[in-house]
Amino acid sequence: MSDAGNQTLGKAAGYRVLARKYRPADFSALIGQEPMVRTLTNAFSTGRIAQAWMLTGVRGVGKTTTARILARALNYKTQAIDRPTVDLSELGEHCKAIMEGRHVDVIEMDAASHTGIDDIREIIEQVRYAPVSARYKVYIIDEVHMLSTQAFNGLLKTLEEPPPHVKFFFATTEIRKVPITVLSRCQRFDLRRVDAGMLTEHLKRIAGLENISADDEAVAMVARAAEGSVRDALSIFDQAIAHGAGAVTAEQVSSMLGLADRGRIVDLFEHLMKGDAAAALTEFRAQYDVGADPAAVLTDLAEFTHLVTRLRFVPSAAGDVSLAEDERRRGVEFAKLLSVRVMSRTWQMLLKAIPEVQSSNRPASAAEMALIRIAHAADLPTLDEALKSLGDAPRPSRADAARPASSGSQPATPGNGASAVSTGRVPVASAASGGGQTMRLVEMASAPAEMPSPALVPPPPAAELPPAVPVKSLDDIAALADANRDKLFKISLKQYVRLVRIEPGRLDVSLTGDAPKTLLGDLTIRLKNWTGRQWIVSLSREEGGQTLAEVEAARRNDAILDARSDPAVSAILSRFPGARIIDVRIPNAPDGDAGDTDLPPDPGIDPVADDDETDF
Repeated sequence: MSDAGNQTLGKAAGYRVLARKYRPADFSALIGQEPMVRTLTNAFSTGRIAQAWMLTGVRGVGKTTTARILARALNYKTQAIDRPTVDLSELGEHCKAIMEGRHVDVIEMDAASHTGIDDIREIIEQVRYAPVSARYKVYIIDEVHMLSTQAFNGLLKTLEEPPPHVKFFFATTEIRKVPITVLSRCQRFDLRRVDAGMLTEHLKRIAGLENISADDEAVAMVARAAEGSVRDALSIFDQAIAHGAGAVTAEQVSSMLGLADRGRIVDLFEHLMKGDAAAALTEFRAQYDVGADPAAVLTDLAEFTHLVTRLRFVPSAAGDVSLAEDERRRGVEFAKLLSVRVMSRTWQMLLKAIPEVQSSNRPASAAEMALIRIAHAADLPTLDEALKSLGDAPRPSRADAARPASSGSQPATPGNGASAVSTGRVPVASAASGGGQTMRLVEMASAPAEMPSPALVPPPPAAELPPAVPVKSLDDIAALADANRDKLFKISLKQYVRLVRIEPGRLDVSLTGDAPKTLLGDLTIRLKNWTGRQWIVSLSREEGGQTLAEVEAARRNDAILDARSDPAVSAILSRFPGARIIDVRIPNAPDGDAGDTDLPPDPGIDPVADDDETDF
């Protein structure tokens, strides 16, 4: 091999990635962790050094690096200084070996590959011995949450009362998986994500040290992609340098990471806010054709949506150095024009769409459908605006509601899908044929098939009643509901409530198993509004009497039995084999008494044909 080839091979073999080359060696080089550094500085200066530290945070923020710096600080020794200190400006006797991970008294262990109790037993046996050359024997256990339950339990006693020459440093990304018994024996430090602006400045400084030409926008892209991790930022920057052959540009970083151009993301956002779905789809397809990942496009849209919303409340956020000029300038403009409701709705729709795109077999199509939804929703009022418009709409008067429908309108019959309602005629009895044809001898007033829960419907305003209206039974409460036009509550009262006892101002009841949870509260509020006095409504353990619905059902059964013995009804039943009596009602009965008496049917009502049913 030629000398040139040997030199190239040697240069490649000696290359160190940026994440290792610029790894902090002291606290002054540790960026973004000022609160922790301040706490440790005070602890070392006062001699209040704990026996165990728990370092937690996302990947790449400096947990293991901080542990090594702490090990160096504890064992710091020079000709002038021989004590623990955080001032590590001069290289000490043990510093280089500790930072390179080869010091005999600083033991690093990866808990991911040493999870069992046997590995912890080895540590427990070794802590009894003094350090070989350093001041402290230091154990650094990375990813400590990977230890087994037995391993944690075996470590507890030693961790609580270690020998004075032993210190423990634990690092983890999953602090919730660490037993509380271990956490209580450690001083905990939460290492924060590094701000994108600080990361940007850090990468610019490294680019200058490496003599690399890097665009400000490209460096900002790398800082955002790192998501607060210094190691990730240096790794991506290292890759970008190789991708650009020594020069880092925004176009190259965008192509390498599959990102969309930030300016084009702002254009796409503008199309969506205008409700222009065609322009939005054209812009998305253009970004997709040049290599942008659909999920990345939606993620960038969500980030810009968050930025615009944040700028509305924190205008100073526009000074973030990691923002592109388009994002900064146009983001401020959007923040002045768009409402918070619109931004919040867009944010929620994007959050829902991103996982859909990531899990879809056709991510581009899924992203386009999400963009269409957002563009379509741009013209729609928000929920608050819709409810407000409904509240402001004029309501029909009682006279309009009571006015009969025009003669050209179609009657609301069960045959055309409308809910069956009472026509005001008095029903007598009803018989149904088993052969499919029904002869109706009573006219039944039916409620809508699907009725909302009375708990979801606010009680109507109370009618003008005399104060302290006497209430002596459930029938009185039902009558009050009728007087106040609260039909939904009356239905719930009759179906679910059993009376135990009633006194002036106090009502004890029991409820059926399927009663709404809010029924007692609704009953208390309505009694106060309708009677003009405060009521105490309590749930009793006693079974109580029958519900009003059960009482009415019993009366109806008795009436049916009496009707069956009537000669006219008996003749009808014998004329139509398989027919049966469905219901019995009193002709011209007062409201609320239908089905409550056992009078015979009224023969004075004329028959009226309706499809296959006949009413008399």
